[in-house]
Amino acid sequence: MIKPIGDEQTLFTLGKPINLGPNSSIDLNRFGHSDEQASFSSLLKQALDNVNGMQQHANSRMQAIETGASTDLVGAMIASQKATLSFQALMQVRNKVITAYEEVMRMQI
Repeated sequence: MIKPIGDEQTLFTLGKPINLGPNSSIDLNRFGHSDEQASFSSLLKQALDNVNGMQQHANSRMQAIETGASTDLVGAMIASQKATLSFQALMQVRNKVITAYEEVMRMQI
C-alpha cells in the first residue's frame, strides 16, 4: 500500500539546518548578536572552509580504507558523497554570484 504524502515526519524542516557531519553547517546565528554583521566574504570563507574540511575528511577516510587501517567502506563512501554534494552546491552558489555580478555590470546607469 502506498502511503499518502504527509503521513510521516518530513526530513527537512524550514529554518532548521541540516546536519551533514562535522564542520558542515554555516553558523549564521553568531552574526548579528553584537555590533558585527555577516559580511559576504566571511560567509564565503566559512563555506569554503567547510567544503575543504569535508573533502579532507573524505580523503582521510578513503586513505584509511586503501591502507587497510579501516574497514568502514560505507562510512568512507558516505563522507565522499557528502564532500561531492557540498562542492557541487558551492559551485552552484558561485555560478549564481557570477551571473548576478555580470547582470549588475550590464546595467546602465
